[in-house]
Amino acid sequence: MVMITRRKLMVSAALAGGGVLLGYAMAPFSTIDRARKLAAGDGALLVTWVKITPDNRVTVIVPHSEMGQGVHTAMPMMLAEELDADWALVSMEQAPADMAFANGPLAKGYLSGDASIPKFLSGLTDFGGRKIAEFMNMQMTGGSTAVRFTGVVGMRRAGAAARWMLIQAAANEWKVAADEITTKDSRLMHAASGRSANYGDMASKAVDFDPPANLPLKDSNAYTIVGTPKQRFDIPAKVNGSAIYGVDVRLPNMMFAAIKACPVFGGKLKSFDAKAVSAMRGVKSVHAVGENSVAVIADNFWRAQQAMLALPIEWDEGANAAHSSASVLAGMQAALEKGEFENDHAFGDAEAATKSAAKIVEAIYSVPYLAHATMEPMNCTAHFSSGKLEVWGGFQDGLGARVRAAKVADLPLENVTLHHTAMGGGFGRRASTLNYLDQAVLLARQVDYPVNVIWSREEDMTQDYYRNASVSNMRAGLNAAGRPVSWQQDYTEKRDPEDATWIPYAIADRRARVVSGTDPIPFGAWRSVAHTQHGFFIESFMDELAHAAGRDPFEYRRDLLGDAPEQKVVLEAAAKMSGWGSPLPMGRARGIALRQSFGTIVAQVAEVSVSSEGQARVHKVWCAVDPGEVINPDTLVAQMESGIIYGLTAALYGEISIDRGRVVEQNFPDYEMLRQADAPMIEVKLMPSGRPTGGAGEPGTPPIAAAVSNAIFSLTRQRIRSLPLRKHDLRGNVEQAKIKL
Repeated sequence: MVMITRRKLMVSAALAGGGVLLGYAMAPFSTIDRARKLAAGDGALLVTWVKITPDNRVTVIVPHSEMGQGVHTAMPMMLAEELDADWALVSMEQAPADMAFANGPLAKGYLSGDASIPKFLSGLTDFGGRKIAEFMNMQMTGGSTAVRFTGVVGMRRAGAAARWMLIQAAANEWKVAADEITTKDSRLMHAASGRSANYGDMASKAVDFDPPANLPLKDSNAYTIVGTPKQRFDIPAKVNGSAIYGVDVRLPNMMFAAIKACPVFGGKLKSFDAKAVSAMRGVKSVHAVGENSVAVIADNFWRAQQAMLALPIEWDEGANAAHSSASVLAGMQAALEKGEFENDHAFGDAEAATKSAAKIVEAIYSVPYLAHATMEPMNCTAHFSSGKLEVWGGFQDGLGARVRAAKVADLPLENVTLHHTAMGGGFGRRASTLNYLDQAVLLARQVDYPVNVIWSREEDMTQDYYRNASVSNMRAGLNAAGRPVSWQQDYTEKRDPEDATWIPYAIADRRARVVSGTDPIPFGAWRSVAHTQHGFFIESFMDELAHAAGRDPFEYRRDLLGDAPEQKVVLEAAAKMSGWGSPLPMGRARGIALRQSFGTIVAQVAEVSVSSEGQARVHKVWCAVDPGEVINPDTLVAQMESGIIYGLTAALYGEISIDRGRVVEQNFPDYEMLRQADAPMIEVKLMPSGRPTGGAGEPGTPPIAAAVSNAIFSLTRQRIRSLPLRKHDLRGNVEQAKIKL
């Protein structure tokens, strides 16, 4: 990767539709003229711009996708805070998928070397040999990066720059010193002369002033918007039904397509009998799509899908048809035993420290494949006409999706237009794993009308890019007092981010090693990426060490956090919230887990019981979280709750199993979700410490599986080393007494 060593703050303005567009770009190939034209014409952009109109309205144009995480509100809050805007006059627009609005602040965050940033955010999309610097232009939403990079590095500075420009314009107009002008609620004021003006009055004049690159930002004590609960901009349309999702797209002469890919990963399409379905009602045509898929086009999706179900298809399943979940996991364990490792990280000499330990503790953990299971199945509408392509859909990286569509269509990028729609869930699926986009583009090249490709739930479940299965061999040495003197982890398949295997505990001699090339199933980033596996492995094994030492799991962790005071405070808060150590009703127990991911520290305690059928029931979860700072407290609490529910669903039920090279689970009856009646009560405590700002969308997920599994051990003395929990009969030795852990 070529490092971009200089970022120049460029603030520009253009009279557009009665308004002025203000913003800054951090990428070397973003041109001001192009940004002005696109922002004026489309009302959207990507590199932290703000539009101010004569009626004093402020529109923040956000370079991230909204998928329920609240980023379309948090970004404007951060910009409006530095702008001293009247929040009642602030709105937002989605940035267009164009190089002029690539997300420079995110690129800067990625280039900073922060180990918590997943590599899939690098934006290195290959298209026509474009320069590396241009590759750094990205619009990715993922890795809990929006607030902590685009917000901190971009939105705040853009707001401060726009405010500076407005002040200079007013000072020039009033012939007074700029430092005598104050701002508040979208107004400029000069106390000595009694003059004042709205931002809208000065916006057109502010274009003549170029701000310095490093303007001072507000101290958090002066915040009036950030840190206060604000209603999210995306909620009203979702509630009243006016939000347009990809499946809602309707265009003149549009047709619908059902799609089916080879059920075995890596297999190919051999043949199909189009005549068998051509006479069915509404069916228009049948097409091969690429090497491994076939599509039926009809006048509505139901008819297309019914014809697809009736279509005779012959597949070339290929070598992967021999794979099963059992064979994959066995292969992973065999690879670990063979020991052809790559180093993940190492401190001291863990091997020697283990050999000299008073006690050695070992355990083997595993987790299965998981699907994203978004509420809205994959879909994309495409229309190819007169050498140009238009695409409609929900994407976590609009610019990346546009570049991908151009490459698949073999078109110049300027001949491709991407239209953002609302997104019915992402969780990483709509980031860079865009097989559904590829299919829509390939199919559009074969017809002369718009076609909306919609996946059935069965196709969505069986053609996903999955959270990878993994095996982890854990080994630690304890001294005579039960304190760990070494920590070793050998596991399969290193996934993002780099810090997923790091631990906060004071163990001087520790190492992690990985074996690669063991996974034949398509991988895709899944909420919290590798933290979801390692959160379970590490925090479950830490509980095992506490038990081996004869110590309380909370106190054992706390004693090992002497070098990590911020983590210690969060752990103590979660324990206090839950009443750790106090008596519980008969047949219940508590478990605890701690995890830092994406810059945010989260500790969780789960209260669990076991049913007469031997299944776990989670009654309550306490969650303490230090995100550094809080932008919108309501949204942060909601994201912690969401992450817990998502992770709890996976821990209790989640498993994508492979048989004969294909996914067994077809729909939600096979891939169970946590139902409302079984969801726990959740209590969240926000503990902003002033650390660098962390993420919100993903950090709530990693600790929950371990917290629940540790509670089960406390209750039953069954140690859970593989997920999901539904596969374990937990009745065993449930203590019929009040549990004090």
